[in-house]
Amino acid sequence: MAAPDPPDDLAELLRRRALTEDAARPEAVARRHAAGGRTARENVEDLVDAGTWVEYGRFAVAAQRRRRPVEELVERTPADGMLAGTAQVDGHPTAVLAYDYTVLAGTQGALGHLKKDRLFELIDRMRLPVVFFAEGGGGRPGDTDFPVVSSLHVRAFALWASLSGKVPRVAIVKGRCFAGNAVIAGCADLIVATEDASIGMGGPAMIAGGGLGDVHPDEVGPIAMQEPNGVVDVVVADEAEAVALARQLLTYFRGPAEAWTAPDQEALRRALPQSARRAYDVVPVIRGLADEDSVLVLRPRFAPELVTAFARLEGRPVGVIANNTLHLAGTLTADASDKAARFLQLCDAFGIPVLSLVDTPGFMVGPKHEATALVRHASRLLVAAAALTVPLVAVVLRRGYGLGAQAMTGGSLHEPLLTVAWPGAHLGPMGLEGAVRLALRKELEAIEDEAEREQRVRDVTAAAQENAKAINAAQLFELDDVIDPAETRGVIAATLAAAGAPRPSGRVVDTW
Repeated sequence: MAAPDPPDDLAELLRRRALTEDAARPEAVARRHAAGGRTARENVEDLVDAGTWVEYGRFAVAAQRRRRPVEELVERTPADGMLAGTAQVDGHPTAVLAYDYTVLAGTQGALGHLKKDRLFELIDRMRLPVVFFAEGGGGRPGDTDFPVVSSLHVRAFALWASLSGKVPRVAIVKGRCFAGNAVIAGCADLIVATEDASIGMGGPAMIAGGGLGDVHPDEVGPIAMQEPNGVVDVVVADEAEAVALARQLLTYFRGPAEAWTAPDQEALRRALPQSARRAYDVVPVIRGLADEDSVLVLRPRFAPELVTAFARLEGRPVGVIANNTLHLAGTLTADASDKAARFLQLCDAFGIPVLSLVDTPGFMVGPKHEATALVRHASRLLVAAAALTVPLVAVVLRRGYGLGAQAMTGGSLHEPLLTVAWPGAHLGPMGLEGAVRLALRKELEAIEDEAEREQRVRDVTAAAQENAKAINAAQLFELDDVIDPAETRGVIAATLAAAGAPRPSGRVVDTW
C-alpha cells in the first residue's frame, strides 16, 4: 500500500527546504567547484558530526523584495547567503557560521546580520567555541527591504568582538574576504587561510571609490603579504585542509586528551649543536618534548625569531613560546615581542599553561630597531607575561641573557612555577662578549696590537663563560635546577600536575 501524500503545508515545507540545499542550484555549485572551492554546506557537513547540525535562519532570503520576486529570492539567495547553527564537532558542542560565496559573493545581508546577532548572543549564553567561514565581499548595498541611512547601528560586529576571551573562535578564509567579512576574521582568535586567499579591510570597489586606483581582488591582501605580516596564523592548501586544521585547533581548548604517546626523550641530549655559536631550528626540540603528532606552529613566517605553538604534554594542552636562533640569533624584536605577548594572552584567556624555551641574547638594540617603537613593543611582552594566571614553566636551552631572557620567563627567573636549564646553558645580564668589551673598554683601547687586543677579549670572555654556566647560577639559586635534557618532559609534566587544572582568565585577547 502506497504511503499517503503529506499534508499540503508539510509538502510546501519540504519543497522550501529542498530549495535551501545545494542540489537546488546545480549551476552555482558547478561554478564554485570549477573555481576550486566547496560550497558553504559542504564545508559545514565536513566539519560537524553527522546528524548534529541544528540550523538557524534556514529560510531567510536576501532583503530585496522591492527589486526581485520573492520566488526568485527563495531560489537564488538561500539562507541570505549565510549558514548559522550549532552542532557537535568531534563530540563537542560548537557553533558554526559560514558565508556562502555562491550567494551574492558571500556579502553581508540585512537578515544575515540579524542571524549573526542571534547566534552571537546564543554563543555567549552557551559558551560555545566557534568556527566561522568568513569568505565574502563585505557589506551588501543592494538590500532594499529595510530603511537605512548608514547601517552603522548593526550590532553584529560589537557582539562578535565582545566574545573575545569568552569562547575560542577560529576563522577560516578561502578566496576573497573583504571589509565586514575581513573584520569577522580579524576579530577571531585564530585565522586559517587557504593559499588563494586575499584578505583586506576594503575590496576593489571600496579602493576605487576612495580614489586609490583599480586593484585586482587577488592583489588586495594576498597570502604572500598576509602570512609574513602576521595576519594569518596558518596557511593551508584548500578548504578540506582548513576544516581539518580548525578541528585540530579546537582540541587545544578542550582540556586533556586521554591517549598520547611520547617520543624518545634521550634524543633531546643531542638536540642542540655542540658549538654554542651554531644556530638550530627549535621546532624539532618542541616536537621532541611534546606528545607525538601534537605540535601546531602558529604564524611561522611572522617574526620567525620567536616560535609560538600549541602542543600537548602527557595529554595536557600547552602553549609554547621559544626563541629560534635560525633568525636573528633568537633576539627579541618588536614583532617577536608582539607575537609572544598576544599568544600569552590567548593561552591565559582559555586556561592553557605555557612552556617557554629560552635561547636568546636578549632584546634587539640599535637605532634601526628603536624606530620600530621597540621600547613599547618589548615592554608589552613583559606586561603580558607578568599578567599570566596560568602556569608558566621555563627551560633555558642554551643562552639566557638580559631583559629578553627575563621577558621570556615572566619578568624574572623566579616568576615561573619552575625555571630549569640544560647543562650547556649560560646566563648573564647581557651577551658575554659585549659585556667584556664594555667593561674593559679603556684597557682594550690601551692595547695597540689588534691581535693582542682580541686575544684579551677571548680570554676574559672565556672566563666569563665559565662563570655564566647554568650550574653556577643554580649554585646561587638563580635557577631552580639544572637537568638532563632527557628529564625535561617529565619535570614539566610533574610541575603542571602539581599546579592542578588552570582556570581560564576570560580576559580580552588582543587581535594583534
